Amino acid sequence: MAPAGSGQGSSSKASSEGIRLSSLPPLSLYVHVPWCVRKCPYCDFNSHELQGELPEKEFLAALRADLEQALPLIWGRQIYTVFIGGGTPSLLSASAVDEMLAMFRAYLNLWPDAEITIEANPGTVEAQKFQSFAASGINRVSLGIQSFDDNALRTLGRIHDGDQARRAIDAAQKAFPRVNLDLMFALPGQTLESCRHDLEIAMAYGTEHLSLYNLTLEPNTVFAKYPPDDLPDDDTAAAMQERVAELAEEGGWRRYEVSAYAREGAQSRHNTNYWEFGDYLGIGPGAHGKLSFPDRIIRQSRLRQPGSWMSKALSGSAEHIADEHEVQAQDLPFEFMLNALRLKQGVATAIFEDRTGLSLTSILPTVNRAVEKGLLDPNPSRIQATPLGWRFLNDLQSMFLV
Repeated sequence: MAPAGSGQGSSSKASSEGIRLSSLPPLSLYVHVPWCVRKCPYCDFNSHELQGELPEKEFLAALRADLEQALPLIWGRQIYTVFIGGGTPSLLSASAVDEMLAMFRAYLNLWPDAEITIEANPGTVEAQKFQSFAASGINRVSLGIQSFDDNALRTLGRIHDGDQARRAIDAAQKAFPRVNLDLMFALPGQTLESCRHDLEIAMAYGTEHLSLYNLTLEPNTVFAKYPPDDLPDDDTAAAMQERVAELAEEGGWRRYEVSAYAREGAQSRHNTNYWEFGDYLGIGPGAHGKLSFPDRIIRQSRLRQPGSWMSKALSGSAEHIADEHEVQAQDLPFEFMLNALRLKQGVATAIFEDRTGLSLTSILPTVNRAVEKGLLDPNPSRIQATPLGWRFLNDLQSMFLV
């Protein structure tokens, strides 16, 4: 990494009065659909088991109100990607998704070639619904497969089985030009052999993107409170992670982020914008957002409870915003590195200045220490973790904490 005077890139700078951005980063839209058929015991997302009928009409009205109130923050800006996540967005009817996308086109300046992704669970979709989603403008689907093993799926609390997973992949590939499969490893009772078998089934479909996650016991989940007694030990889990990476790379999927593998040119544009410290407007219950302005960067979060979010958003009082605060200049290096260092190739040094409004010299002492420890690559044109830095990523990121 350079002891650079950092004349690269923009003329953005930090001052005692705050940050100054010479240009704004790309902007994405995230939409949160909070309902699931059943809450999985490992899940720490803002998801809620559906009680009765899905309140689609009220949800869409609240979503419209949420978006309308956010518009002054993003006037004139282009939306490059849309991600409809959850929860289980595929619980929505085809007509609700169609109405949602029509709303976005009416209110927002959507890029003509925008990547528009919806998350789907195999137990909530069928071929006709996928075809309808595609006709409405969805061009990428992320399928929560997690495993093809029925016993593992039951332990994970999933509502689908292996056969439903296979049928969902077949239907998705017929409907959408871009398909991602989510798969988990280090599952209760899983062995190296069964882990390999799961991945080989997924790879056989040849989808352009794989998201491969190590099961972790997140706080405030059922698994955290009642851990399964047959989880693989740390050494076995590490071996699985190494084997998963090897097999995916051998099969033609390049690992470009900690848990993301893609065919050439098929990286998730939406998630890459997060990792490169781009902007995103988050609407819907519990959604988070990051928005940049010439003189500041703000973060927002919405109320988490669907009922409260809907009633407050519809009131037009902005009380559906649970929190909004300006990110302080001293916190920006850590926030930037928390994202950018997840990318295997890192980011150009100019992006740090462009996206934070800080000079590279402001973090140079920390950068040099990380280089000396062998955690950051010394290449002056990039901010990139070495293989050792990627292995101890949390330690590397924490070096940038104030």
